[in-house]
Amino acid sequence: MREGIVWILAFFLGLVSAQLLAHPVGSAAAGDGAVGPRSKIDSNMDSGPGIVEAPRASRVLAALAEMAAVAEAAEAAEAGDEKPDGGYTSMAVFARALQLIRQDYVDAGRAGCRRLTHAALRGMLSSLDPHSQFMDPDDFKGLQEDASSHFGGLGIQVVQRDGELVIVGVTEGGAAARAGLVPGDRILRVDGRLTERLEFQEITRMLRGDVGRKVVLTVLRSEGGLREFEIVRENISVASVRDVRMLGEDLGGGYKLGYARITQFNMPTAEELGGHLDTLEKQGMQALVLDLRFNPGGLLDSAVKVAGQFLPPKTAVVSTEGRVSSQSRVYRTPDRAGARRRYPVAILINHGSASGSEIVAGALKDLNRAVLVGETTFGKGSVQSVIELQDGSALRLTTAKYYTPSKRVIHEHGVVPHVRAVFSPEQERLLLLQRREETLTPEERAEVEEFRDTQLGRAAAALRGLLIYAERTGKESWLR
Repeated sequence: MREGIVWILAFFLGLVSAQLLAHPVGSAAAGDGAVGPRSKIDSNMDSGPGIVEAPRASRVLAALAEMAAVAEAAEAAEAGDEKPDGGYTSMAVFARALQLIRQDYVDAGRAGCRRLTHAALRGMLSSLDPHSQFMDPDDFKGLQEDASSHFGGLGIQVVQRDGELVIVGVTEGGAAARAGLVPGDRILRVDGRLTERLEFQEITRMLRGDVGRKVVLTVLRSEGGLREFEIVRENISVASVRDVRMLGEDLGGGYKLGYARITQFNMPTAEELGGHLDTLEKQGMQALVLDLRFNPGGLLDSAVKVAGQFLPPKTAVVSTEGRVSSQSRVYRTPDRAGARRRYPVAILINHGSASGSEIVAGALKDLNRAVLVGETTFGKGSVQSVIELQDGSALRLTTAKYYTPSKRVIHEHGVVPHVRAVFSPEQERLLLLQRREETLTPEERAEVEEFRDTQLGRAAAALRGLLIYAERTGKESWLR
């Protein structure tokens, strides 16, 4: 009986909640005798027939929530539970707080139901993890524009970490990279406004926008103090496979070692890489160094196809698991008409390798198909689903996590290399300088000429060891 009462109250609770979301302060709900779907009304007037007045609706919401909470508590007591956890008790607290704010807050203009509800949802989602977020209608529209690539940007990827806005990826060849920004930089101000006082969505809107507009960033670097950068937004289109070449004799040591670097995983990345590998193989390549350092990820399907260059068809690369069965899926390498690439592979990774990079590295490590050299990766291995709400806003919600073939979780753990080779901040700075050689000053060029990539050297040494072992034993230990 009580269960039925709870469900009936829940129905009316949801109905009133929908009214509050759809019709904020100063608007009326269309109905019999209503003045129209978005008409203004005076908060001091009595509501006419069919008009839901926001203050009155919030009181009704609070009353319904309280009734549902009482029924829920009674049902829990009957079942012997000390604390009910059906949600209605918490909703009653929320509804009461909403009622008090709407009723007593000094500035009525800041106490609209839509404004308060969106603020609550924003805090709710941000409390879950750094990747879940609430998007108001403008934010959601911006996300859709991102997917269509109709926007301008600086060429950086940022996250909020411990209250700070941290750059985790810099698009190679983009405006930010040319200006000298590097992963790990902390953005303190955007156009003079403190980022610690801004919502993440507002910061995103300030960073992206019309092409040709200038954005001023105040950045704190661990070594170098405060710096200010003026960067002009631009359309970003960058080749995802770069610096493909045969390594020199100093690294090859009598063997022909190839090198390729993937900056991010886009739609054509696997095809681009395949074409470059064909060229290197024609030059007699015996082993490959695949550089995924500072690769922030990209498209999941692209990462799976890249892994498929080195694995048999239909091999499981990564799986996702969530709370509902629809979020559980296994991603496998595609059928491939071409010959399987059988040479040994070393993958370079570091703390800037995230998402798609971790999927490729984790899969080839678990399947004993590559030796990993460098540092533990970033640990961004989760799936975000975007769910649109009825008022045009949306939830970006983490609904699943990625697992490597051996069921190791990537999220917040990262992928650990076989061979640990750590760079200092200065070495990382020089590595990133080396990658934008075409824009270096004479002083920077002199620094780069003295730089020795010791991580690359360790990867080449690992490959030479595998080739020597294969020559002496006749066994290709890197193949499944």
